[in-house]
Amino acid sequence: MSFDLHNQPIGVDDRMIGVRGTGVTAYASTLRALLPLLTDRPLILGADLPDGRGQRSRLRRFIAALRRGEREARFIETGSRGLERRICFPDLFREAQVHFNLYNRLLVVRPPCRGGIMHWTYPVPIRMAGWINVYTVHDAIPLVRPDLTPIDPRRHRRLLDRIVAVADRIVTVSDAARNEIVAALGCPAALVENVGEAVEVRGSPAALPAGLAPRRYLLVCGSIEPRKNIGRILDAYRSSGVTLPLVLAGPDGWRAAEFAAAIATTPGVLRLTWQTREQMDALLGSARALVMPSLAEGFGLPLVEAMARGTPAIVSGEGALAEVAGGAALLVNPLSIADIGAAMRRVAEDDALCARLDAAGRVRARSFAASAIAPRLARVYADLVALRNATPYRPA
Repeated sequence: MSFDLHNQPIGVDDRMIGVRGTGVTAYASTLRALLPLLTDRPLILGADLPDGRGQRSRLRRFIAALRRGEREARFIETGSRGLERRICFPDLFREAQVHFNLYNRLLVVRPPCRGGIMHWTYPVPIRMAGWINVYTVHDAIPLVRPDLTPIDPRRHRRLLDRIVAVADRIVTVSDAARNEIVAALGCPAALVENVGEAVEVRGSPAALPAGLAPRRYLLVCGSIEPRKNIGRILDAYRSSGVTLPLVLAGPDGWRAAEFAAAIATTPGVLRLTWQTREQMDALLGSARALVMPSLAEGFGLPLVEAMARGTPAIVSGEGALAEVAGGAALLVNPLSIADIGAAMRRVAEDDALCARLDAAGRVRARSFAASAIAPRLARVYADLVALRNATPYRPA
């Protein structure tokens, strides 16, 4: 790698690390894992002390959020042998949300060392004083398709506007997401950069659930919610004539109750709720095909995980999913039940097609390996450090 960042403090927040079962969680965890490849001084910013202290009652949080000044973060000892050091300000992320609701501005945190890069893995209402601030915005779905998400579009727009005003760079995970973010926010195109997403494929999956055989089921992976196009997937499956089971694996999401009756009354559907990482790895690696004609995505993590394992995929022929697939999946009109059903029949019946998609998917998935993404991220950081060093005055 041609970028020398090894003595550069680089931090990520742990707000989403450990949160169960989301693509944003996987992104945050993988970004943390990439830091030792980029710097000898990785840092983790957290909101809890090692003994679990830090969370406060709503009243105490509200009172704390009223204070207008900076918050002083500090190094803490974790007892861990990990490479990174940990910075902490108790209850930071919750306090920042309340502070933003009260004052419509970002909470400012003063770090315990100078000259670092803070990479926020999600649009949080926080800025690290005196550091380069990079924010990941995964998509613009709350702004362009508010009917597909429970996120309040007005508050989200206010938050993103504040982030745009102070961010040194916004990074995202696909060109489709970048284009939508720039158009929705009206911000300079140069501010937003697609660096992709590093996808880690684990090698120790669990056993398949009873009754499922390798390559003898179709898989829908993710939360049960309107954005995942669950209603049309069920209609397409019923009309397709496919006899392979259709497995819906993932937790109940926003408005999941709207699909409960159709799921329960569709012959051949197997509903699996929240799965461990190992269980989901097994399901993705052994499916006949992943069925993911989503109505909106910023990236599509299950698609890359499926391709990396040689599992064919049926995805939307527009937006981020078509871009990430890169010609290595079957593309469908997500609004066409007939189109989705025809694709299900093709993968169920055509072994040669599945073999071609298996090979093409494995090649395409290499584009999202850590070895491919880390240099792109390093270049963003290095460019920002060079710009900072060339600027005679940088406000705190």
